[in-house]
Amino acid sequence: MIKDYFINSIENALENAVKNGKLGSMTEYERGTLKPERPKNAEFGDYAVNVSSLARFAKIAPPQIANAILECINKEDNEYTVVGGFINFKAGNKLLSDLVTEIFKNPKEFGKPENVETEKIILEYISANPTGPFHIGHGRWAAMGSVLANLLKFYGHEVYQEFYINDAGSQIQKLGNSLAIRIRQELGEDVDFPTDEEMRKNYYPGDYLIPVAKKYLETHNGLPKDVKELSDFAKKEMEDLQKALLDNFRVTFDNFYSELTLHNSGKVEECVNKLKASGKIYQKDGADWFKSSDYGDDQDRVIKKADGSNTYLTADIAYHIDKLERGFDRMINIWGADHHGYVARVKASIEALGYNPDKLEVLLGQLVNLVINGNEVRMGKRKNMVTLEDLIEEVGVDATRFWMSMRNIDTTLDFDIELAKTNSDENPVFYVQYAHARACSILRNAINEKVNTETGEKSPAPMTEDELNDLINGFKPEMVLPTIDTARKLILKLEEYKSVIKNSAETRQVYTICRYVQELAAEFHSFYNANRVISDDKEMMKARIALVWSVKTVLHNALEDILAVTAPERM
Repeated sequence: MIKDYFINSIENALENAVKNGKLGSMTEYERGTLKPERPKNAEFGDYAVNVSSLARFAKIAPPQIANAILECINKEDNEYTVVGGFINFKAGNKLLSDLVTEIFKNPKEFGKPENVETEKIILEYISANPTGPFHIGHGRWAAMGSVLANLLKFYGHEVYQEFYINDAGSQIQKLGNSLAIRIRQELGEDVDFPTDEEMRKNYYPGDYLIPVAKKYLETHNGLPKDVKELSDFAKKEMEDLQKALLDNFRVTFDNFYSELTLHNSGKVEECVNKLKASGKIYQKDGADWFKSSDYGDDQDRVIKKADGSNTYLTADIAYHIDKLERGFDRMINIWGADHHGYVARVKASIEALGYNPDKLEVLLGQLVNLVINGNEVRMGKRKNMVTLEDLIEEVGVDATRFWMSMRNIDTTLDFDIELAKTNSDENPVFYVQYAHARACSILRNAINEKVNTETGEKSPAPMTEDELNDLINGFKPEMVLPTIDTARKLILKLEEYKSVIKNSAETRQVYTICRYVQELAAEFHSFYNANRVISDDKEMMKARIALVWSVKTVLHNALEDILAVTAPERM
């Protein structure tokens, strides 16, 4: 990366300056203490570094330090200047042209870090109850989780995506009871869900069970004696609907892990027994308590109630231990912000059972405010709701995925449906997709005949298809030199993709990818509006065509391979 090249040149020169006694009383330097930054005034250069922090070691003024370092720099064709305690850097033609060459040399791998420590990661997200359709909050976790998986894979990690099915609690019986009412209604009975709010909590009165009831009656005569049959039927239908929607939403899981199978395998009781054997369980008020406060939790937690039933935590302990026993180096979970207090107790259980709690990372996120015509739409399974499927049908998969991913995970997202549907620069996904389509259009126009709309006369294409292929397949650094002066900002923005990928993967943030493609699209539109790409100047045209192809490549990679959003060639 150019900023790494810059800071390395500064640090190498600084070390030489120290050895040569040019930095006063300073006798050594620890690398990594100086940080590159973007100058507030772009005219100063591409990057800058403030050396004022070295003054207390050198015992001389910052400008003297900067000039002493500057004397020891191997500048090549790069430009270094000193302003006060800052050393400014402007990349030369070689660095910029080499960057474009890097895109041509290995387009699909551009931005992929080298020599990284890779891990075997299990990424768990969504993990919704199989009791109803996905709401739009689930859609955010679906989009962000799948983008994060793509990002981590591109970075170099081995990523295993898992959906944890919460199918062992009382909610499954509630689902069966709710389906029973819908079936009775289909059979003509005058029956409805309780009107009492407290009683109503034992049912799922949403209309989504009406088609499930109709489907059940297609192969069954009336109600079964055991409500479990209805529970199992409804659960399978809900799971099938959820999986079909995920496929349409371009979200692919390697495994759907049933909580019920975890209980049936005996792993839950096995974990409880291990905690008891190690003295980490005590009894109080007839319940079993886990000494989670010994491991940083703010209080101890019940894992088995007085009636003998397990709490949600009990199964979660076993589930996370099972992940570790399957050989994963790291566990990453995406949970809602309401699970904030849950993190410490799960980590405590991991440590109590002899594992490293730092192997668990939990990304806590805010939900979504769906805005329709300026009004927020609320949602919930116990009343009519706007589902993820409704949203996708309204605005499409591309817009839904992009909008769901474009804000930091710890920030509430206002999803403006009307804006997400517009073909305007105000709609971020349209703006980025249009940039890609424009780049494709320029490349097509470069090799197509020109037709005079008034006379119908044809003129030769600016360049042949063979010339374009030769440019792409045989690109050399010097080819881009004619346009570097007018394309500096665009080339630097292309180069930034490498640091965006690295930082996004390491911080587990995906919104930065969305922000980057918007910025690249803006820089490309600006470049195109200021520079004539197809012209009579053959060498200049080839140079600018090379940049257009580079932009198309990076936008395509970010959209299709990371964000799983379509990169259209025509719009």
